[in-house]
Amino acid sequence: QVQLVESGGGLVQPGGSLRLSCVGSGVAFSTYNMAWYRQAPGKQERDFVARITTNTKTDYAPFVEGRFTITRDNGKNTVYLQMNRLQPEDTAVYFCNRFPPLFPSWGQGTQVTVSS
Repeated sequence: QVQLVESGGGLVQPGGSLRLSCVGSGVAFSTYNMAWYRQAPGKQERDFVARITTNTKTDYAPFVEGRFTITRDNGKNTVYLQMNRLQPEDTAVYFCNRFPPLFPSWGQGTQVTVSS
């Protein structure tokens, strides 16, 4: 059974930084393209944020391009999201999953709140 555990969120002021982590169990991340998604307050859908392929090619949503960096450590079965120059509109619950999001279950996510 695939389990995903996201962590690293918190409250940060505009312009600040956070580093999110996603650890998986029951699955070998190394065999999948992985991604981060986010669900903003009041929205039902999750939006794509960033992805990293099995050969570490990366792609980003336009609204985070140049500010966020996705990386992976297959030995630790972990995917990271370094978030810099955070803005209030980045406030959301952040999740990881495959790209596309084909793991049957999602983790609890990690809350990121950007506010002064």
